[in-house]
Amino acid sequence: MELPGLGFAIGMFICFCASVAGYPNGKVREACTSMIPCHGSSPQVSPEHTITVNGTEFKPGDNIEVHLSGPDFEGFFIQARDAEHLDSPAVGSFVLADRRLSQLLTCGRTKNSAVSHTSKAKKKYIKVYWVAPGDAPKHVQFLATVVKKYKIFWVKIPGPIVSQPNVLSPTTPLHATSEAISTSHQISYLSKPFDASRCGSTKFCIRNPSDCDPESASCFFLSFQQEKNSVVIEMSGPGEGYLAFALSHDQWMGGDDAYLCINEDHRVHVSTAYLKGRSPPVLDSENALEDVSWRLVDGVLQCSFRRSIRLPAYKGRFNLDASYYIFLADGEASEGGLLYKHRRQPLVTNGIYNVTGLPQDIGGSRSPRLIKAHGALMFVAWITTVSIGVIVARFFKPVWSHSFLFGKEMWFQVHRTLMLTTVMLTSISFVLPFIYRGGWSQQAGFHPYLGCTVMALTIFQPLMAGFRPSRHAPRRQLFNWFHWSTGTTARILAVVTMFLGMDLPALDLPDPWDTYTMIGFVAWHVGIDVLMEIHSYCLVRKVEVIEDDRVQILQSLTSAEAEGRLFKQIVLTIYVCGNIVFLIAFLAAIDQI
Repeated sequence: MELPGLGFAIGMFICFCASVAGYPNGKVREACTSMIPCHGSSPQVSPEHTITVNGTEFKPGDNIEVHLSGPDFEGFFIQARDAEHLDSPAVGSFVLADRRLSQLLTCGRTKNSAVSHTSKAKKKYIKVYWVAPGDAPKHVQFLATVVKKYKIFWVKIPGPIVSQPNVLSPTTPLHATSEAISTSHQISYLSKPFDASRCGSTKFCIRNPSDCDPESASCFFLSFQQEKNSVVIEMSGPGEGYLAFALSHDQWMGGDDAYLCINEDHRVHVSTAYLKGRSPPVLDSENALEDVSWRLVDGVLQCSFRRSIRLPAYKGRFNLDASYYIFLADGEASEGGLLYKHRRQPLVTNGIYNVTGLPQDIGGSRSPRLIKAHGALMFVAWITTVSIGVIVARFFKPVWSHSFLFGKEMWFQVHRTLMLTTVMLTSISFVLPFIYRGGWSQQAGFHPYLGCTVMALTIFQPLMAGFRPSRHAPRRQLFNWFHWSTGTTARILAVVTMFLGMDLPALDLPDPWDTYTMIGFVAWHVGIDVLMEIHSYCLVRKVEVIEDDRVQILQSLTSAEAEGRLFKQIVLTIYVCGNIVFLIAFLAAIDQI
């Protein structure tokens, strides 16, 4: 009994074993028998290109004009074979019509028995001449393999059958057609989206955001369902580029077992890979996956496949009955299957899990906890404590000058407490990224450089305050100027640093929300500052009214001070509440990533 897919399977095996990575120059002799390009993926199902000839009969020595045409393609491979025995060697020889586009190849013992491309330049039309041999079979059929792009190709596209005179045309379906159709078992299309209703009951699921619907393009979904000695894996997410997940022994990339679902020009292929360090994944030439299927609808890419729980014959494949950290990432893919670095920090589970154990419905985090703590502490320090401390020192000296706290004026004690809190929070936050990275990060742009500058100014400011001259000393004005300029520089650089840090992969707050919210905070702070400055100016103008009655002047001063004190306290209360709102918004965003 003939096995329809056996020839294709053997051809794929030979192809993978060949030490070639494609044939941009058309030297495809390794594919003479199978006509399968060694591109590491399955052929397409419905051909877009056609083969035509200028006659239906031939005699030995006749020339038959053969045309291959269709949408733009990069490569091709044409042969003529015995129509009743398509697995037999190529028949006859070819003559070229245009040597710039095509070249002759020798398959088996027959010279010039095949034609292929000379380069990967795009073409729409190829013409060659087939010369009938003296020992030609009764019926000859033309076959063509066409490569549109590296991963998009059709194998053994069946062409017309030409016959010798006075020979009945074959009435039974020819093997070429059935073979071309038989390759379709390599590709399967999902008829409906994934079902998340069984997550936690029969499926082990990872979702981000939590409880999201796999039909949504904003939902990252990964599920595992054990069926006897194998596991059915489903992966879903944004349809541009690739989706990937990896099993890891730790929370760092490197030495991991990875699986990729790659969308290349609306054609999807699934592959296993091995992650070595932080380098791009190395795709495996031999695929241990079964029952591969995919779906690409409304911007959502979904892939499903099956693999055995244990794969001792495949190096780099982890056993699925052990516990691992699980990574889920997405990124861009170019033509030819080149994968770019993931767009953002991968989603990583918060602990190790056994996907064949108790079914669960869990989430993960795209930001490590140390980086989250780093961002949270910086927001607390530079959105609340330092901002409020500056407002108090700038505008509340006359308001709280007669109120004392622990033997010092109240405004000074509040200002000093808030600023020392800022120094403490900034110092703790500063060391967390170094603990996480184990050193300096080369991929964070200007953020770490500006952060170090802010840290230096933050330490310098209280040290300078410790040498503050007395109130009436000649150098007091110089100190005041340096103290103000150092603090203002630190605040400006801190805001710029936070702007840059919010979009780094390790934190990556939602865009464009984070930018607009930070701009809103800056506008809020500047607006309150300007309002207080205008109020102070108006208050000074009011008490400078010159009157002859000295008592009236004192009454004006007293009334103005009372009015100013009440206004400033109301504004300060509103300002503190507003800063807390901004802080809560940022902390909530950090908690969600």
